[in-house]
Amino acid sequence: MKQAIIIAGGMGTRLKARIGDLPKPMIPIGGKPLLEHQVELAKRYAFDEIVIFACYKPEMIRAHLGDGSRWGVKISYQIEKTPLGTAGAVLAGMESLAEKFLVFYGDTMVNVALERLWDRHVASGAEATLLLHPNDHPFDSDLVETDEAGWITAFHNRPHPAGKYFQNLVNAGLYVINKLALQPWASEVKPMDFGKDLFPAMLRAGARLLGYNTPEYIKDIGTPERYDRVSAEYERGVVASSSLQTAQRAVFLDRDGTLNREVDGVTSPEKLELLPGVAEAIHELNHNGIRAVVISNQPIVAKGFCREADVQAAHNKLETLLGEQHAFLDRIYYCPHHPEKGFDGERVELKIACDCRKPAIGMIERAVRDLNVDLKQSWLIGDTTTDLQTAKNAGVKAILVRTGYAGKDNKHPAQPDYVCDTLAEAVAKITAQARL
Repeated sequence: MKQAIIIAGGMGTRLKARIGDLPKPMIPIGGKPLLEHQVELAKRYAFDEIVIFACYKPEMIRAHLGDGSRWGVKISYQIEKTPLGTAGAVLAGMESLAEKFLVFYGDTMVNVALERLWDRHVASGAEATLLLHPNDHPFDSDLVETDEAGWITAFHNRPHPAGKYFQNLVNAGLYVINKLALQPWASEVKPMDFGKDLFPAMLRAGARLLGYNTPEYIKDIGTPERYDRVSAEYERGVVASSSLQTAQRAVFLDRDGTLNREVDGVTSPEKLELLPGVAEAIHELNHNGIRAVVISNQPIVAKGFCREADVQAAHNKLETLLGEQHAFLDRIYYCPHHPEKGFDGERVELKIACDCRKPAIGMIERAVRDLNVDLKQSWLIGDTTTDLQTAKNAGVKAILVRTGYAGKDNKHPAQPDYVCDTLAEAVAKITAQARL
């Protein structure tokens, strides 16, 4: 038996004009309450025991969901007399928890392949696994920093300091937690939030917290604008198609000369400048449920011109600039290798012929594994013939943009399917064809 708990205590103060006196998790989407969508998702992935933590008008929730028999699950309830926050409520109801359990927030629309999340947690040996994802408003979101293996190294709660660039990895409010890991805080019956209070405290205490990065659909409905957007995306099928159980469409994006100005090596964040219209173009991919995946050769690392940390800092700036204009990248992959030797200060261990440096397709193959990408429905946009050859090698359609090198590098014979002046024009062509 697998257990899921749903924290459903919200009043929905900002949504009063839409829901009246309904508890926030009972807001309708697609003709049924948000909570019902979560129960159905839990059942789909064999979570057959559900505990609902409720506070505001719990009788309305109980009247609709009952004991769960309608969905073939067992539903029980933990009722808060006073609001204790997401973590405070769970700690107060420790006796109802299984040894390992899944946590939903009751104000989020979710379509995630839960078995992948659960299995990753179990295999990793983590004490808690947090679902992380990029979103289109990182500037007012609680952000999480991870190392290359996905282990969480820091929390950056809002408000963020001006001029500081972080990874666009947002704590999305979906977790797998080992009950034993909560024991040191079990006696603290007080208001406490998972993201702001408990997880940072666990990290400081040495707990192993894993970040599970996924582009799947999980969005809160906390404001009228966000509720309207989620409802519209549900009706358009964006929610249904986002699960990694479903093969994903992707646009692979070169970085330098395609997203940002070509400056012969972005060795620091200060050198990264977005090209005009790039954020709007990527927002259009996001809006249509098409994965936006950067694949970039960065031989400046192997040549010794900068370190991996400098590349990460530049990517943090890239994500921040996009986020300021409500756009996000689903993944960023880069190759640090370079096969030719003879540079002062070069990194010998990175001077290799690898399978990730374009036009090899190792980065694309990694995206296929990570995101279940369907290459037959996918595209590559870039400014060089190396990008075009990469597309040919991977079997995806290619668009050459007349920014950056504009195809004048003349390194490979591959030809594009289309030529466009800008990224925005290229994305418009892709989304138009996707709607056919």
